[in-house]
Amino acid sequence: MTQPSGIAGRLPKRIHGLVDVATNLTWSWKRNARDLFRALDPTLWRLTRHNPVTMLQQVADERLEACATESAFLALYDDVMTEVEHERSTRDTWFRNLEPGSPEGAVAYFSAEYALHNAVPIYSGGLGVLAGDHCKAASDLGIPLVAVGLLYTRGYFDQRVRLDGWQEDSDVDFDPATTPLERLSGPNGEPFLANVRNDGRVVYIGAWRLTVGRVPMYFLDTDLEENHAADRELLHKLYAGGPGLRVRQEWILGVGGVRVLRALGIEPVVWHVNEGHAAFMLLERLGEFVSRGTPFDQAIARLRATSVFTTHTPVPAGHDVFEVDQIERSIGPVWNEIGLTKDQFMQLGRHPERDGNRFHMTVAAIRLSGRVNGVSARHATVTRTMWQCLWPDRDADAVPMGHVTNGVHLATWMAQPVMELLDEHLGEDWGWRPDAPGLWERIIAVDDARLWAAHRELKDRLMGFIDDEARRRWREQWPDAAHLVGAGTLLSPDALTLGFARRFAAYKRADLLFRDPERLKRLVTDPWRPVQIIFAGKAHPADEEGKRILQRVYAFARDPQFEGRIAFLEDYELHLAHRLVQGVDVWVNLPRVPLEACGTSGMKAALNGVPQIGTNDGWWAEGWTGENGWLIQEAPPDRDADAWDAEHCCSTLEQDVIPLFYERDRHGVPVGWVRRMKHAIHVAGRQFTARRMLQEYATDYYLPTIHRENQVDLPPTA
Repeated sequence: MTQPSGIAGRLPKRIHGLVDVATNLTWSWKRNARDLFRALDPTLWRLTRHNPVTMLQQVADERLEACATESAFLALYDDVMTEVEHERSTRDTWFRNLEPGSPEGAVAYFSAEYALHNAVPIYSGGLGVLAGDHCKAASDLGIPLVAVGLLYTRGYFDQRVRLDGWQEDSDVDFDPATTPLERLSGPNGEPFLANVRNDGRVVYIGAWRLTVGRVPMYFLDTDLEENHAADRELLHKLYAGGPGLRVRQEWILGVGGVRVLRALGIEPVVWHVNEGHAAFMLLERLGEFVSRGTPFDQAIARLRATSVFTTHTPVPAGHDVFEVDQIERSIGPVWNEIGLTKDQFMQLGRHPERDGNRFHMTVAAIRLSGRVNGVSARHATVTRTMWQCLWPDRDADAVPMGHVTNGVHLATWMAQPVMELLDEHLGEDWGWRPDAPGLWERIIAVDDARLWAAHRELKDRLMGFIDDEARRRWREQWPDAAHLVGAGTLLSPDALTLGFARRFAAYKRADLLFRDPERLKRLVTDPWRPVQIIFAGKAHPADEEGKRILQRVYAFARDPQFEGRIAFLEDYELHLAHRLVQGVDVWVNLPRVPLEACGTSGMKAALNGVPQIGTNDGWWAEGWTGENGWLIQEAPPDRDADAWDAEHCCSTLEQDVIPLFYERDRHGVPVGWVRRMKHAIHVAGRQFTARRMLQEYATDYYLPTIHRENQVDLPPTA
């Protein structure tokens, strides 16, 4: 592949393979590869926020020459290169053993966002993190998946919080030259591979390739000289602008994505739509069938037989709906481009109980996919009720929608000190046999003091990171030292530390603990058993209510009555997320039931021995065992849910969480607490990994689709 700018020619021949390691994101979850870059220059590794491409562009020539002769570095380098070669050449993978004959690129996975590494900021939150972990686990298992997304050259947004707590949004400083992204060219060297019509103009679509282990990913780009100035800006920002821009972006993702794969000669057997943003992919493929002379009803049947749809939200505002006039104004008569009549197009996206002149992306995806799933058991129940209207002759429990509970990529999210402790206890090969019977049960016998020491190391790292970030932001952007208090500089590594980090949407209730400020103040300022809370997260730029909640939380962070024990960390992204899920003591998840589809952040924390306190929603409804954290039972129907949950959360903290944390043996180890930590790791490792998730997608969705087996009864298209 094309080497990123500034690397070619810099590396001594003996260690020239570093460029291959840096330009395949598999390094981000391979411990020895991370150790290799850290050994090259530990300080630069930290300063570049663990970006090996930037690091290789900046590291001193003298240091490269020295590493090319250092025996310890070369031994580690050779181990890494052996592993790289093995992964490239082996056919002995979980999926190949299950299905030997599947072609490369058999599964096409379309998503509007992916969170893979903080150096590629084309994600906003949980949906992107899930999509990134999906691709990493597919690589581990050898599932022949190819992913398609959009390259937002100005990212989502960088968050800045004013002294009054109001969130300000700015463009992300994103330079593809500092990433492993490789721009692709057309057959004659042109910078585009496909085109679509948009608002009466031809829009040329370029593509960038990013390799994630065995999985190739293709990100679409319209910022090309061949395009009209307005079209060059279409993909600058994720989820930006109003519905006009959104529908254009989603048209390029769905229609342009299919056409780019065709141009690359990739012919998937299964097409997986990850959330309704990518539903236009189904319309483009339907048009392909129709253009080849397939009658409309038969074309729909053939499309359904090859399509899988995953829906991620029970919140109505999370589903894209476009006025037909808006579609026509923004893109044009799109039905003509894909060979359908306007009526055929509209009937596919028409909600049976709402305005018939609106195109509902989720409705279209459900109607055109042979298999549909939610992302947790509880979410599937809610989803079946939500979409029962598409099957008017059925009870909700008979609606053919299943579920695959989300999982997280273990090797990405479990901290190295925890993994090294498991190496000693489970054997160094435990990561290669995570499905072995009884493996995760053995966690319970890990030495208490050793696990507590590993956690304390991670907590100290988090506190050091917070101080470093506060120092940097004070130097670069904060005009007032008062920011430092709200940013957590007064936090103590010895106090019980709660973590709350996610999108600041109203239903996630970041401010729930502040319903009774005096009670909370007594908890956090107790000199014998203090508590501190770290908040992080962004409100959507258009979400005024979310911004007001953030402002309220920030005001408490700066309130001297709380003695600096409430903190808000700016600009929540992957680099910060790793430190939070690994370094806090308790993960707090308080969505208003039943509005959380899954909520994977608590899984990441649990893999690091951080138990969760949460409401009975999403993954916690099936993950809580009574020993791995604390459950807030649902409010009775006649009670105010917010007041109930706030009261029971505070009571649980006062009566159970705080006493357990501060009860120590004579060596200073909280034995009862560590037992909760072990059960958190046990349950998360056994049930809530992306590996398990992809195995379920493969056996229950991909393979039946490949073999055209057991297709479900589908809703009518009108």
